[in-house]
Amino acid sequence: MRHKYVTGAVVLQRTPLAESATLVTLLTAEFGLLRARAEGLRKPGAKLAHALQTLDRCEVTLVRGKEGWRLSGALLEESWFSTLTRAGRLRAGRITGLLLRLVHGEANDPLLFTLFSSFVRALPELSEEEQDTAECVTALRILALLGLDAGELPHIEEYAPLPPEERRALVTRINRGILASGL
Repeated sequence: MRHKYVTGAVVLQRTPLAESATLVTLLTAEFGLLRARAEGLRKPGAKLAHALQTLDRCEVTLVRGKEGWRLSGALLEESWFSTLTRAGRLRAGRITGLLLRLVHGEANDPLLFTLFSSFVRALPELSEEEQDTAECVTALRILALLGLDAGELPHIEEYAPLPPEERRALVTRINRGILASGL
């Protein structure tokens, strides 16, 4: 019998696999970024479907098999998609896209989960300018965690709006980090 792992997770992406199976990309509290197969998720009335929508925070039950992770259970904790504005969802989507672009396979860094979760939780309470700052700072911190930026991380109080020259410097560092990844 295989061991079951229960952990908090954020659903980043869903990709259809077979007639009813789906590959779900999760950012987990214990294992970092991973991809797990969810059988029957595309069937009408699937019991896990409500908890595995994009930008859902849930508690998942995972089983490690010889061919990778498999989802055996999910319990919805919070649906961030419904709490975010359209602009907030676009910002969360860009950060998600950055993670998916830079992390291939599995990334066993639980700090990514904490960083992403705090970013998405903060978005609904921030103004448009503060959201822009939060997005830039989060992208730079992700690059630093992945070893693609060696500079000093900025300490910004409560995502205060950045002056144009500071924002330009941050975006330049982000672009250099993405370029350094070779992707």
